[in-house]
Amino acid sequence: GRFTIGMAELHPEKAFIGIETQHDIAYFPGKAAKDKKLDNVRIICANAENLLEWFEPGEIKELYLNFSDPWPKKRHAKRRLTYRDFLKRYAVILKEGGEIRFKTDNKDLFDFSVEEFEAMGWQLSDVTYDLHAAPVPGDVETEYEEKFSRKGNLICRLVARRP
Repeated sequence: GRFTIGMAELHPEKAFIGIETQHDIAYFPGKAAKDKKLDNVRIICANAENLLEWFEPGEIKELYLNFSDPWPKKRHAKRRLTYRDFLKRYAVILKEGGEIRFKTDNKDLFDFSVEEFEAMGWQLSDVTYDLHAAPVPGDVETEYEEKFSRKGNLICRLVARRP
């Protein structure tokens, strides 16, 4: 929840909705938002497959995918949040010109994601395999980002604009 809470504090004029499938993990950013009296944060504890039920077409300006499960087995590729079926859902809920900002330490997932974005016609920018070599101003570091970068893992990041 550090990312969601940090972004909400930096941008009180924007609404932030965190989505997490695990109740024990979703609890902490919800509690932090309540404790800090941040009225621009909501946490949804559910599966992202249901996005189209929660948001109207074109309702979302930016979508952040931070350190999602890489589902490393090939047979599980459809579960990856950057698989083309998810990209189709994101294209519906994102405004025209809306963007996805994707970060991971998993190079294989990143390479897969670049291929999926390109195959689905998304415009990529700011593609890097070493985010910390040239950090993005105003980008809040996640707990996983801190943990993996301290272990020496490079952090990959890209911005994908809706087709």
